Amino acid sequence: MKKIISLSLACLMLACTLFVLTSCDTLLALTPFGEKENDTALSFTFEVVHLDGTEKVFEVTTNKKYLGDALVEKGYISGHESQYGLTVETVDGETLDWDTSSAYWALYINGEYAQTGVDTTVVEDGTVYSFVAETYSW
Repeated sequence: MKKIISLSLACLMLACTLFVLTSCDTLLALTPFGEKENDTALSFTFEVVHLDGTEKVFEVTTNKKYLGDALVEKGYISGHESQYGLTVETVDGETLDWDTSSAYWALYINGEYAQTGVDTTVVEDGTVYSFVAETYSW
């Protein structure tokens, strides 16, 4: 009797695992590590708000999967790699230095403060990505 129950539970667990793997769109959409290209070109708006308040808007088309790769490729941003990913220092030619001015580049997605870094943000067609120069007041 114990063997039948154990075998039944094992079959049920296997069936649940197969169901999750075959029906979960997220799992099927995963790409291999390091893949950074989309099959089709995506277009998005890139806005920059400089420290002096001036604004620039760029329309960007890219095959890059991640926002950071697309913006670096186009020459809009630069920075250095850290343990947390790309630290953006320069946007549209303006360099901000946290150590000397407490200024930094804040990333916004469709007007909302980003919950991901620039190099982990997946490019989505029609989205508005913004870098806004901000200062922190102590």
